[in-house]
Amino acid sequence: MNTSHRPLRLNIGFLIGQPIGTNHDFNFDFDEMQIGEDLTLRDFTGTANFSRLPQGLYLQADFQGKLDLECVHCLSFSEHNLKIKFTELYAFDDRSVSDSGLLVPDNGNINLKPVLRDYAMLEIPISPKCKPECKGLCPRCGQNLNEKDCGHNREIDTSPFAPLKPLFKDQSQ
Repeated sequence: MNTSHRPLRLNIGFLIGQPIGTNHDFNFDFDEMQIGEDLTLRDFTGTANFSRLPQGLYLQADFQGKLDLECVHCLSFSEHNLKIKFTELYAFDDRSVSDSGLLVPDNGNINLKPVLRDYAMLEIPISPKCKPECKGLCPRCGQNLNEKDCGHNREIDTSPFAPLKPLFKDQSQ
């Protein structure tokens, strides 16, 4: 059951009765793919290959997509490419279950969305930057220094005690 309404819901039931070693590719190519409530990827492509093993169905997944992330230095949004590769075992019974705890559903339909979302979230950078040489924002006026130079002196004290220095200047006078 792979419909455009639920493209990550795959009918793999036909593989259950096949000989060991049988495999099947599911190919994906979508302009936009929503993976959970909080994650939408553009230009989503990839392949999910299921192989029949004695213990269950072995998934080898390779996906790519794009998303906009906010730069931690200048707060502008820029496009980032995500490459998502993972393997999982959907076990036939509890004896063969891996650490992920995935079982082949009785109805033979696997929903890849939760697993794909988990792996995609691991690929999103913790501190994304719009470009490696991002200049950030001026600490005095907030100007994006990638767009133009505001002229403020950039010799800023990065000490954690720098905000306290003006307090001590007033006392010494």
